[in-house]
Amino acid sequence: MIDPALRALPGLRPLIISRICSQLSATTMTIAIGWQIYALTHSVASLGYLGLAQFLPMVPLTFISGHVADRFNRRNIVLVCQILEILSTGALAAAAAMQILTPALVYAFAAFYGTLRSFEMPCQQAFLPAIAPPALLPRAQALLSSLFMTASIVGPSLGGLLYGLGAVTCYSLATLGFALAFFGTLALQLHHTVPAKEPVTFASVFAGLGFLNRRRDLLGAISLDLFAVLLGGATALLPVYADSVLHVGPIGLGFLRAAPAVGALVTSAWLSRHPLGRRAGVTMFISVVVFGVATIVFGASHITWISVLALMVLGAADVISVVVRSSLIQLATPDSMRGRVSAVNSLFIGSSNQLGEFESGTLGAAIGPEAAVIAGGVGTILVAVVWIRLFPKLWSLDRLEDVRPEIL
Repeated sequence: MIDPALRALPGLRPLIISRICSQLSATTMTIAIGWQIYALTHSVASLGYLGLAQFLPMVPLTFISGHVADRFNRRNIVLVCQILEILSTGALAAAAAMQILTPALVYAFAAFYGTLRSFEMPCQQAFLPAIAPPALLPRAQALLSSLFMTASIVGPSLGGLLYGLGAVTCYSLATLGFALAFFGTLALQLHHTVPAKEPVTFASVFAGLGFLNRRRDLLGAISLDLFAVLLGGATALLPVYADSVLHVGPIGLGFLRAAPAVGALVTSAWLSRHPLGRRAGVTMFISVVVFGVATIVFGASHITWISVLALMVLGAADVISVVVRSSLIQLATPDSMRGRVSAVNSLFIGSSNQLGEFESGTLGAAIGPEAAVIAGGVGTILVAVVWIRLFPKLWSLDRLEDVRPEIL
């Protein structure tokens, strides 16, 4: 049951519709293109290249998109991106129907989708602070994460099931989901005033980096997630585990992909009703260590239920880190900087996810998938230990609701 205080927020419902439908479509589509590229190539490395194709456009566009998000209407930017997502995913379905879908076309689609996300994500991340007051923001973030993870549970399972029925069906439903996300964004009313257009200079474009350099706790939180997930991301190799290690097929792959989201859903639902109290920074570091341990267990397991359980624990630990990081960024960043700071955060998220998939795929091809996953889990734990020394302010972070924006 949703907290009545959150239910009273007027803009929260359309935001939830938009984010849930978008995530449901994205995860359904991702599971399908991952399985399809592996079926077309039978190459572990190709899974890594798929993640790299989504990540590479984000690198040159990150700082441009953040500046755009702070200069123009963020809602309109998201609407344009979602229209292009509808058209491109529909084209993917058409290509599959005509049986002309090749690895090159799949990689091209992934790169275009990565380009759209580089503009869409900084704007979406700035929506919630315009809806929820600071006292409710951590709970609203946890609720959004809870529902977001629900879509992440349904999406992979649906993707695996529908891919068994045909790629055209899978991509067509993803197109429909992006359309529903568009209408959710269209209904969203935000209390945001577009600032006066400042001159475009080198300093203004890269102002997000300067802000993070001053706020070492934010830099530590973002970079901790980057390196932890970059090293410990096992999801890129799940098609290999489903096919060659656990022998569970595409439907089993859907359940493996859903397992982290199940753990995250339970945890985020709890956090929406029982927000983190004291020592949020310590809690974040502990969750990263647990993430690493769960990754090691999954990498070494050849028993399906143990693998699923490890992935659930992994997801539960990850969502704690996500809630702390997201709440800290939104609460500590003034609105005039949210687009640029969110863009840097999006780049780091993209690095940890897409570049992490590339790292896992290439390392898996070199030393074997199981050794690659185990090595990544060990690396995640080591990163958490080092980051405690590098970012003591993050370690000493206490209550999230006490964080206030820096005055520029």
